[in-house]
Amino acid sequence: METIAKLSILADAAKYDASCASSGVKGRNSLGGKGMGSSEGMGICHSYAPDGRCISLLKILLTNFCIYDCRYCINRKSSNVQRARFTAAEVVALTLDFYRRNCIEGLFLSSGIIQSSDYTMEQLVEVARSLREDHDFRGYIHLKTIPDAAPELLALAGRYADRLSINIELPTQEGLQQLAPEKDAKQIQSAMGEVARHIQTAKEEWRSQAASSIISLPGSQRVRRARPPRYAPGGQSTQMIVGADDASDAAILLTSSGLYGGHGLRRVYYSAFSPIPDASADLPLQAPPLLREHRLYQADWLMRFYGFAHQEIVLPGSGGMLDLELDPKLAWALAHRQHFPINLNRAPKEWLLRVPGLGVRSVQRLMMARRGRSLRLADLQQLRIATAKVLAFVELADYHPRRADLESPLLRQQLLQRMSHGVVQQKHSGMRLPDIGLSAKTSQLSLFD
Repeated sequence: METIAKLSILADAAKYDASCASSGVKGRNSLGGKGMGSSEGMGICHSYAPDGRCISLLKILLTNFCIYDCRYCINRKSSNVQRARFTAAEVVALTLDFYRRNCIEGLFLSSGIIQSSDYTMEQLVEVARSLREDHDFRGYIHLKTIPDAAPELLALAGRYADRLSINIELPTQEGLQQLAPEKDAKQIQSAMGEVARHIQTAKEEWRSQAASSIISLPGSQRVRRARPPRYAPGGQSTQMIVGADDASDAAILLTSSGLYGGHGLRRVYYSAFSPIPDASADLPLQAPPLLREHRLYQADWLMRFYGFAHQEIVLPGSGGMLDLELDPKLAWALAHRQHFPINLNRAPKEWLLRVPGLGVRSVQRLMMARRGRSLRLADLQQLRIATAKVLAFVELADYHPRRADLESPLLRQQLLQRMSHGVVQQKHSGMRLPDIGLSAKTSQLSLFD
């Protein structure tokens, strides 16, 4: 099969992997005349997939052959799809060629399992090794690793890759046993722990070296200490499928919280299940609403940056599901009105972060501004803070919402109307709609009354 045909098949097969960000990596470049590539992203063009996705990484599978028969996977052993396979040398050549054409900033490489987990992992590692050592490639490399591969291979992968990821696949052990009985949830967690330990060890070695100094004799040549080996400086991530089993949003967030706390993951990606041809009877006939995936990302953001515990986000009486009409922070505020209004001039940071409509940067700007004088209503617009959600839950020097308004059963509907009005204004003004509502900036809206 020609390379272009393989690329068409294996790039399309890789679209189900959501974790394609190249963040969290210290910049490297080849400005000194050595090596090739850069992980800094400057001057990088973007490639567009046939379905319109904007891609800055060459995102492919090594192969879509697989010895496993996971029921939710389009590339499962029993699936009737066209198969293809790259050699390690072909992936290296493609990556370098795409980079020379200024189409990518790095490589995202995953694979189906062929022959054995160890054999497949060896091929993935060989791609990264060849790029780094044979071609001095300094761009970004993300390897999707295989949990039951030998620990030595996981250790080697982190030496060459900027980020490693191991897919947890499904949020519960019961779901994994039902839809992917050949995979072991305990083995997946163990592999994540192994990667986390390597990352932590590498960080401690770097810190130890930075804290120590080399004493040289007077007049001697300057001594440079050898750098400790790097290991996946961009951390590790994972991905779980949403809607393939009956796991609730509460169960999903519980699993994510455990991964962040237990293994220090950089990101958990959520991928809404997409129905596949010749699907098992165990799978749903329809995909879950994409808005559910979006709400899970917003809830994930609340856990990572806003100080929310996972058990706070999914409200009692909701059947373990997030509200699809409201973003999770607004839904939480409406369910806990006794804590509001929050005084923007006196409240600590942790409570400012719980105000609907205030993002992390907005809170930082507010805290800096209030050092000089008391904040007033006009200051919110000067600080580019959206008022559609905020004004119902805060008080300022010249603004005090009525308690009856805050406790009104009509408040939810009024807020939905005002946010809808804000979207209409954005469309008319040509402003780009925000992707995530936690820190959205809207044009001027009428005040809540």
